[in-house]
Amino acid sequence: MATQNINAIKVTQKIKALHDDVLVEEMEFGERSLSGGLILINDDGKGYGIRPRWGKIYAVGPKQLDVEEGQWIMVDHGRWSRGYLIEDANGEQTTIRKVDPKDMLLVSNEKPKDDTQSMATSIAENAMPESSKFYKG
Repeated sequence: MATQNINAIKVTQKIKALHDDVLVEEMEFGERSLSGGLILINDDGKGYGIRPRWGKIYAVGPKQLDVEEGQWIMVDHGRWSRGYLIEDANGEQTTIRKVDPKDMLLVSNEKPKDDTQSMATSIAENAMPESSKFYKG
């Protein structure tokens, strides 16, 4: 996890999202190795390697009807706030970020194996009804 751009806050209860806001945790930054052996370098704060990222939904606002807590969403690159490291009354820590709801690209009920765009395309194609898929002939 990258440590830059993270502010620390101690809270005594779960943080709530407002309106149609979405808060996520577990966004991955830094170098990653894919199952095929490729290494994706750390692109945090750099202009190369820009890509969307998956995050686990921590909380949703009462007007957010598209996603729910516990799901995973892919968010367009840079459409999230700086991270806030929160520590609850039990001493457990997590980093949360607010994402822009209109920049949520995909949703999954399970944690994706990696966050590459090709994997996202595969999920999108499999999630679409057959009648709405593009003709590939």
